[in-house]
Amino acid sequence: MASRPTTPVSSTQTAHESVPSSPNDHDELEKKAVATSSAAATTEDASTTPPRPSLKDGEGESAVPEDKQADAIENLEDDWAHDERNPRNWPRGRKWGMTFIVSLYTLIPPLASSMMAPALPEIAQHFGITSPTLQALTLTIFLLTFALGPLIMGPLSEIYGRVWVLHICNIMSLGFNLGCGFVPTTGALIGLRLLAGFVGSAPVAIGGGVVSDLFSDRDRAGAMAVYSLGPLLGPALGPIAAGYITQTVGFKYVFVVIGGLSGVAGAVGLPLLRETYAPVIRLRLAKKSADPEKAAAQHPHLIATHGSMWTVLWVNLSRPFILLTRSFVCFLLSLYMALQYAFYYLMFSTFPVLFAKTYHFKPGPSGLAYLGLGVGFFIATFFGGRFGDKIYQSMSAKNGGKGKPEFRIPALIVGSMFVPIGLFWYGWSAQAATHWIVPIIGTGVFGFGMMTTYLPIQLYLVDTFAFAASALAASAVFRSVLAFVFPLFGQQMYHALGYGGGNSLLAGLAIVAGIPFPIWLFYYGEEIRKKSKLCR
Repeated sequence: MASRPTTPVSSTQTAHESVPSSPNDHDELEKKAVATSSAAATTEDASTTPPRPSLKDGEGESAVPEDKQADAIENLEDDWAHDERNPRNWPRGRKWGMTFIVSLYTLIPPLASSMMAPALPEIAQHFGITSPTLQALTLTIFLLTFALGPLIMGPLSEIYGRVWVLHICNIMSLGFNLGCGFVPTTGALIGLRLLAGFVGSAPVAIGGGVVSDLFSDRDRAGAMAVYSLGPLLGPALGPIAAGYITQTVGFKYVFVVIGGLSGVAGAVGLPLLRETYAPVIRLRLAKKSADPEKAAAQHPHLIATHGSMWTVLWVNLSRPFILLTRSFVCFLLSLYMALQYAFYYLMFSTFPVLFAKTYHFKPGPSGLAYLGLGVGFFIATFFGGRFGDKIYQSMSAKNGGKGKPEFRIPALIVGSMFVPIGLFWYGWSAQAATHWIVPIIGTGVFGFGMMTTYLPIQLYLVDTFAFAASALAASAVFRSVLAFVFPLFGQQMYHALGYGGGNSLLAGLAIVAGIPFPIWLFYYGEEIRKKSKLCR
């Protein structure tokens, strides 16, 4: 008789392994877990096929002969692959419905991160802030915990499921953002922004995993393009509305609007959003079965643990750090994405000064300066998704119908060319004080390049690593940390180098980090993946 499972744990652990008694045992367990997961999963269904354990009885001996045990597990996996309750087998309309709801959740926190940008002069006047660095900090402090949150939220979604992590964090985000509009001091504003960034990180950390749960690698690019609009379009749309809100009714209502949007998202998501993470779905089905104990023994993701729950959490929560520090590919792709995100937020913090002093925009029209980025993102979403899909399918067909993560790279190489072009265009047109539309077009070119690279990077991480949500969480750390830091010295950099020289420096960084490595990865990525135990 199989031991009754006492605690549901992540699919990173096999049944014949006990949880490590100390963090020192973590490394060996993680290697074994990822290796087991990699061997058990195919590229097509990796997110729905957890590791395959041995079925043991209470004395630790096999309760079923090995050949029959293997056949039983294979039959269970085959049944699940064709089960209508498997999210990969849901009707297409339902899949896209889940994707749009998660995209709505994902839109709001990035929007909240930047929506106050046009109101920074009014906020500084209201609280008596005279330091440019402190003024920028009220905007970017959100991103500090926005960077750390995914390290917790991503793995938690792989232990307990996606849905309730999203719901709870959205409700808390509503409260924290609403509170920002009515705080009495600068310190209280910074504190609530810090908390709002932490809970707001959940959709960004989890959304890519939801897309991976729902769509196979062949069908994933379009859905990932829609999902990726949130993290990028949100920061561009927020300031457009906030400029007019600040000019007409005051900056406090910027935060009221953010809270209201969180309420709308919750009203849609709470009744309609369903769990998509296959191991958690199968856990719940096993608990509802006529013989939960027998079902638990036969479901590969239900494992009896002999250690504490804190140890299980340690293994899962530390995984993003392992991916970021021990995978050269994850590190460099995350670094390139982070640099672009930092440039993006640097623009946010400097737009109010540039368009107010150089072009004499009032707070309302100054929000329109962010429109170029939004248009660039929209165009790239449709172009990047279709272009990336066509390249992937064409190269897969030439490879005997078998896809590879490296087939995502050509779209990344094309997008990386536009990023420095947009930075040069924006910087030198602003330096020359040309017509205001010219630098805005430059930001649109940058936005197009950023979105065109953002999508294939996310798809490559999802396709490559055994734990998609943790890989995306690791990349989110870099993104948000650099986006927090860069605006703090943005005004000083432009004061010393000018807009032309400052953006030329940024363009140089984009060229060095973004062009040679993707080309190298296209030719040698498969060889690297085969050597890594962290990859599928």
